[in-house]
Amino acid sequence: MKKTFISSIFLFGFGAYFFYTHLTTAATANTSSTITQNNSITPTPITSPESSSTTRSPVVVKPVAPSVPKKSIGQYVDGSYIGSVADAYYGNIQVSAVISGGKLTDVTFLQYPNDRGTSISINRQAMPILRSEAIQAQSAHVNGVSGASDSSTAFEESLAVALARAKA
Repeated sequence: MKKTFISSIFLFGFGAYFFYTHLTTAATANTSSTITQNNSITPTPITSPESSSTTRSPVVVKPVAPSVPKKSIGQYVDGSYIGSVADAYYGNIQVSAVISGGKLTDVTFLQYPNDRGTSISINRQAMPILRSEAIQAQSAHVNGVSGASDSSTAFEESLAVALARAKA
């Protein structure tokens, strides 16, 4: 009794699967199906308006790229941007950021403390280091130079304003 019941369920399941598969195959193969009075399925070909013959064209699924607003290649817009004047205690620091290809490529010092011997010595050492670190980091967040903490802080402030103006 159990084997007969299990066999009946299997056959019923297989029949339902076959019926479903046949319907979905008919739908994807450019045909429609008609169920006749004796419950048999008769495929009816669909003809295209251009021709009277039955054609089967392969279904090609092309991926659709999401629409993204166009931006520059990098995180910045190309150009030269001047930062604000920042106080470095013994003088002011102001920089200009040069953006090329969407990236920070150069930093030029427009102002820096240079009226005292100590300020000149400190900034001669600090400016190339700050410039190099900013280009490498592609931001104004750089490590301060030992012995030039005021200049380092003022450099970051001025460059941050310049890069904010350059944002894409």
